[in-house]
Amino acid sequence: MLLEIITPEKSLFKGEVNSVSLPGLDGVFQVLNHHAPIISSLKSGELRFEAANTVEATEFLQVSGTAVSVQIKGGVAELNNQKLIVLAE
Repeated sequence: MLLEIITPEKSLFKGEVNSVSLPGLDGVFQVLNHHAPIISSLKSGELRFEAANTVEATEFLQVSGTAVSVQIKGGVAELNNQKLIVLAE
């Protein structure tokens, strides 16, 4: 699925991923390929994903192989048609 992480300042990541773990208001939840459409509010915490390809570390992305994590302060996630958009703070 395609993951796009966007903040008010910039786009942090856009690429193909195998799975994403998100800090939802009721706890951490995971989204896999072919997941049903969903919209969820996010709280402060760690967003983690397994990239389909190699990702380079940045000021915001911590990378270990294809495992990537980024700290967020909250936001909203929407999954529809194999595209997960995270609007994060």
